Amino acid sequence: MSDLPALVLVPGLSCDAALWDTQVEGLADVARMTVADTLSDDSIPAMATRLLDTAPERFAIAGLSMGGYAAMEVIRRAPERVTHLALLDTNARADTPDQARLRRFAIRTAQDRGLEAVIRGSLAQIVHPDAEPGVAEAVVAMALRVGLPVFENQQTAIMNRADPLPGLAAVRVPALVVVGEQDLLTPPYYAEEMAAAIPGAVLRVIPECSHMSTMERPDAVNAALRAWLALPG
Repeated sequence: MSDLPALVLVPGLSCDAALWDTQVEGLADVARMTVADTLSDDSIPAMATRLLDTAPERFAIAGLSMGGYAAMEVIRRAPERVTHLALLDTNARADTPDQARLRRFAIRTAQDRGLEAVIRGSLAQIVHPDAEPGVAEAVVAMALRVGLPVFENQQTAIMNRADPLPGLAAVRVPALVVVGEQDLLTPPYYAEEMAAAIPGAVLRVIPECSHMSTMERPDAVNAALRAWLALPG
C-alpha cells in the first residue's frame, strides 16, 4: 500500500534479504519495506551512499549488526531523511586492534579452509542453542549464498569503520535498540550504551536469543518494530 511509511532493512555480515523474511511478511500491514544492498561495497560509507541513492526521500531504517553500522552512517549523513532508527544486535564502537586481528584471521581461515568452516565454527556465538530447528542451517545457507568475496569485503568494511558513538546524541527521531540477551558478538552492554546515548531511545532485550534476533525470535522482534513504527516521527 503506497500510503504506508517506508522502511529500509539493512542486513548484517554474510547476510542477504532472507535475514528479514519474517519482518517483511509480519509487518507488511504497517510499512513498505525494501532490503538495502550491502553486497556490492567494501566500506560502510559506500554502503550508506548506495542506500541513500536508492531509498525513498523519507524513510525509517533498521539495521542488524553490520547493518546497524550502515544505519548509523546513514542518519549521520542525512538526518533529515530518516524518520525512525532501529539498531539490532550491533554496537557503536570501532573495532579494537584485537577485534581487527580476529577478522583478518577469519578471512585467512575462510580462504584456506572454506567459508562454510568459518560460519559453522561461529554458530555457537551467533545462534542461541534453543533457537527453532533450522535457524542455524538457514544462517549457513545464507552466508554461502553471499559467498567468500563479499565476506572479505564486508569484514574489511567493518574493520575500517568509524566510531559513531559520539554522534548518537544528535539523533532526534524515535529510536529502538534491540539485543538478544545471550548475544555473544555484541553483548547487551553495547545496546545499553547506545540506548543511553540516543535521547529517548527504547531498549528491548530479548530473552533466549543470541545475535541473529530477526531469525531466532521473529515474533518478539516484530512486536518491538511494530511499536517503534507507531511512534510519530
